Amino acid sequence: MSKDMPECSSDAHDGEATSFVEPQQKIILTGDRPTGRLHVGHYVGSLRERVALQNSGTFDEIFIMIADAQALTDNADNPEKVRQNIVEVALDYLSCGIDPAKTTIFIQSQIPELFELTSYYMNLVTVARVQRNPTVKSEIQMRGFAADVPCGFFTYPISQASDITAFKATTVPVGVDQLPMIEQTREIVRSFNRTYGPVLIEPEALIPTEESSKRLPGIDGKAKMSKSLGNGIYLADSPEEVAAKVRSMYTDPAHVNLADPGHVEGNAVFTYLDAFCKPEHFAEFLPEYASLDELKDHYRRGGLGDVKCKQFLNKILEETLSPIRARRHEWECNIPALYDLLAAGCKRAQAAAGETLSEVKRAMRIDYFADEGLIAEQTQRYRS
Repeated sequence: MSKDMPECSSDAHDGEATSFVEPQQKIILTGDRPTGRLHVGHYVGSLRERVALQNSGTFDEIFIMIADAQALTDNADNPEKVRQNIVEVALDYLSCGIDPAKTTIFIQSQIPELFELTSYYMNLVTVARVQRNPTVKSEIQMRGFAADVPCGFFTYPISQASDITAFKATTVPVGVDQLPMIEQTREIVRSFNRTYGPVLIEPEALIPTEESSKRLPGIDGKAKMSKSLGNGIYLADSPEEVAAKVRSMYTDPAHVNLADPGHVEGNAVFTYLDAFCKPEHFAEFLPEYASLDELKDHYRRGGLGDVKCKQFLNKILEETLSPIRARRHEWECNIPALYDLLAAGCKRAQAAAGETLSEVKRAMRIDYFADEGLIAEQTQRYRS
């Protein structure tokens, strides 16, 4: 590594000018890749919390990014898939309660400032550092890239740092598996601020506190919902589709007869009940039980069938998904208005990112045409 190239490390600011910038506002950045409709795993893991954060009044601004450029890093041969799913993801956002009056929804590729920031940040990160990122390692393995990793995919932690810092995000809601990405962003921020001056904000990760919100398995009990596996319940699914999927859900293979003791651990039906069930659901849908703990105890003892548990879960899911489905239908009937909303969000996002980019270029002293001091200095030099 050249001696002129700063190394990113989490403790490299000892004895140097401070790299910390005190944030003036509390800002959230979050988002999703538009590679398909969103499912109940997205709802439990992030969407439900985003709506709560939006309505909490705690944050000055919230930006939600439809990360189409990031989706193209492993879908470059199928841009139509990404193109079509931008609307699907936007519909899911609005149907879940994301309010464009409170939250800016924008499309990543429409903000060119993000790509310019990425190019500058690349000079602050070594290839070896990106290779050490455990999230990058696991994503590469999951997609089967081996040695044929697209450059855009390999460097997406740097692109993500650009997304976060462009909006001066102080808070980034993520799962535990994404923590290395946030740490890499923090390293880039520190490296930039030490090298050029205090400009960028260090983000903090916001991790789900409830275990049931961290990861919802597929209906087949597998760890991840996937369109290719057909094991997801989607927010746009009809009542009939949801009911059929719940009926097919993985339970306890040892619970063959009604009298058999059952296991709730690893049982997808009870995992979903942990995520969606509220105390008031028992009085409304299953009054013979007082709580979920009581239902679980009966299942463990034996004498409680899977069908009854699945019927209970289906009623709860329908209560949750019915208003989401209705709001989605309203927006589906007015797609031009949806595009107007996205265009307005992109305009607001570009203004925010443009302000950060100007500050970055000023700190790097590459704002040549705005630097009157540089022009005056060189004018004087060539006069003499």
